[in-house]
Amino acid sequence: MSFWDAVLGRSKPKRPNLDQLFALPSAALTLRAGAGFDPTGRGAVCFASVEGGAFAQLQQDVRALLDADTERGGGSAEPVEFSQDDYGYTWLLVRREPEDLAALVTDLHAVNTLLEEAGFGPQLLCSLVGFREYEGHGDRPLALIYLYKRGTFYPFAPLPGAGESRDNSLELQIRGLLGDDLPLEKDLSRWFPVWGAPGL
Repeated sequence: MSFWDAVLGRSKPKRPNLDQLFALPSAALTLRAGAGFDPTGRGAVCFASVEGGAFAQLQQDVRALLDADTERGGGSAEPVEFSQDDYGYTWLLVRREPEDLAALVTDLHAVNTLLEEAGFGPQLLCSLVGFREYEGHGDRPLALIYLYKRGTFYPFAPLPGAGESRDNSLELQIRGLLGDDLPLEKDLSRWFPVWGAPGL
């Protein structure tokens, strides 16, 4: 931080640290023990769409990298899917066996790294990993979302069958539970809802 930044009260944004994604498997153990949620085996990366040959080639490279592994879960389901949401953002959905969260996180890290190294870091918005209450505890969905530009995580818990409503009490419970496992976003106004996101 420069002298003028200090005088004017400006701070530099935190640089993303993609290696923080690797803390998710241990956080998942805490999440299961403390709240009864298990990984679904689905994760996604969201980025602002960019047109052009370089970006189209990058999408092919990402698909080739992740499709190269034939040991994926989902049987005949395609392990990597691209889709666009109502706001024009592109989502890349990745599937793994639910018990192989470490491999899913590695895939998400690889996608983020490829986009970053190709110069598309500014287009990266977030990555998410899906969870669901395990049998006998209910069927609520939950996502742990990594904000690329902030280098922090936050929980997102949509209420099933309630339209665009979220379970704020569950989100706050998860924040309290995972405070020692993940760098959590302190500014609650940045806990953006990702309605209908692939991977939820």
